[in-house]
Amino acid sequence: MPVRNIVIAGNWKMHKTQVESLEFLQEFLNHINETPEDREVVLCIPFTALSAFSKNLHGSRVKLGAQNIHWEPSGAYTGEISAMMLNELGVRYVIVGHSERRQYFGETDETVNLRLRAAQDHELTPILCVGETKQQRDAGETEDIIKHQLKHDLIGVDQQNLVVAYEPIWAIGTGDTCDPQEANRVIGIIRQQLSNSNISIQYGGSVKPNNIDVIMAQPEIDGALVGGASLDPSNFGRIVNYK
Repeated sequence: MPVRNIVIAGNWKMHKTQVESLEFLQEFLNHINETPEDREVVLCIPFTALSAFSKNLHGSRVKLGAQNIHWEPSGAYTGEISAMMLNELGVRYVIVGHSERRQYFGETDETVNLRLRAAQDHELTPILCVGETKQQRDAGETEDIIKHQLKHDLIGVDQQNLVVAYEPIWAIGTGDTCDPQEANRVIGIIRQQLSNSNISIQYGGSVKPNNIDVIMAQPEIDGALVGGASLDPSNFGRIVNYK
């Protein structure tokens, strides 16, 4: 039976200059000398820091990730980044469809789908984010919302080169973590919707050093997409080295 990959990814969002990024990396690398080989460690950092990171990651355990990608290879898309630009910098992963992109920047299931396919066309592994709002959860719509997102986001997408992150929107940056058993239940539902049941499915939403062990003890959860706690090298080191 194939073993699912464990993927622990930090999403820095709009934090850290190049100087701050390299200071982080210098300390963080000391925390992962003993990290088990079966754990993929990814840092999804701002576009401005990708080049500096790329030059300093050679031979390390850390894989480089970006936070967004455009679906066209080039063109009049002010403020966007293409797959080939990311390829050139040694980027391996890219976050697609994060709730902040959907909420603040007009991302739709259609554009998420286009971005996923563009990433895969250029041998990048997309991390697809899905999740419900507090209102949707309170209305009992969690399963329907997630099934809808997956159905439309994954049209024509290769499920052999994909990571999915379940990020309940009400738990992102709020300190309000989804109960691990409930996260496990929803991730099990996500897995049932996929044609490849061995896809790594992460939990994201107020993941911290003090809850990572119980999160990763859940049988359906294959990793974490970590926001604020990934900005501190010792905190993120503890998360990567969960027990």
